[in-house]
Amino acid sequence: MYGYLIPVSGGDPIPLRKQDLTVGRHDSCDIVLSYSNVSSKHCRLVLSAGYWYILDLRSTNGVKLNGKRVTDRRVDPGATLAISKHIFTVQYNPADNGAVGAPPAEVYQENDIMSHSLMERAGLERPSHKRREEPGSTVPDMPVVVTPPVKNTPTPPSERKDFFSTLKFD
Repeated sequence: MYGYLIPVSGGDPIPLRKQDLTVGRHDSCDIVLSYSNVSSKHCRLVLSAGYWYILDLRSTNGVKLNGKRVTDRRVDPGATLAISKHIFTVQYNPADNGAVGAPPAEVYQENDIMSHSLMERAGLERPSHKRREEPGSTVPDMPVVVTPPVKNTPTPPSERKDFFSTLKFD
């Protein structure tokens, strides 16, 4: 057991039994929230270096941490987590989950080098799981690269060369 999601409005605590949990409305999710305002695969909870991280999976109604909309953020013990309009308090002990020393980075750092495309890692493509956040967010937007369209103009007849006329035979 790695912690609990405790519903603020009452109800049973939801145990965090794995280190990588998918939360959403679909039956294949690890934590199923059967509400129409929860996306089928709404977000992920990932345990890294003893701390939980929340990753929004491009959900329609978003995720808020302590009242602020986020897409990727560390969730400290006792924090308030809103999945759509459903509010939970996150309870866990980082030391029990293997944390040592100072808390890790605010943004989740995946160790798998193959988890992002080369274009994404070079900053030329938006991350697939991130979405633009509200103004005042602490996560900067990724640059957008726009390439101009290429004109396909036909070669004028006077400049065309006959293929067979260029061939030379002995």
